[in-house]
Amino acid sequence: MEWTDERVATLKGMWLSGYTARQIAERLGGVTRNAVIGKAHRLGLSTRPSPIRRHEPVSMPRVVERTCQWPIGHPGSPEFHFCGEEAVSGKPYCDKHCGVAYRRSSQDSGS
Repeated sequence: MEWTDERVATLKGMWLSGYTARQIAERLGGVTRNAVIGKAHRLGLSTRPSPIRRHEPVSMPRVVERTCQWPIGHPGSPEFHFCGEEAVSGKPYCDKHCGVAYRRSSQDSGS
């Protein structure tokens, strides 16, 4: 894989926008996550916004304690959101998502 001017520009743009090295590698194709990190370091791009902090879109309403906090979609996409239905008392999810998140053990079922 050759680092063309176009590929370097893509790396720089995505890096500074807060994408993860894995996401950048997938977008570029033919390059590993570690190669992206190495190239970014050689380009002096070591400081950037954390990909963890950039995920919450400005238009997304704040998650409140009594709503389902089940994530829907990819955190990096503009469509990412939380379920938002009423949460089960004492749980972070609605009834539907509690059914996915919590499994009964064989001891709970009386077997």
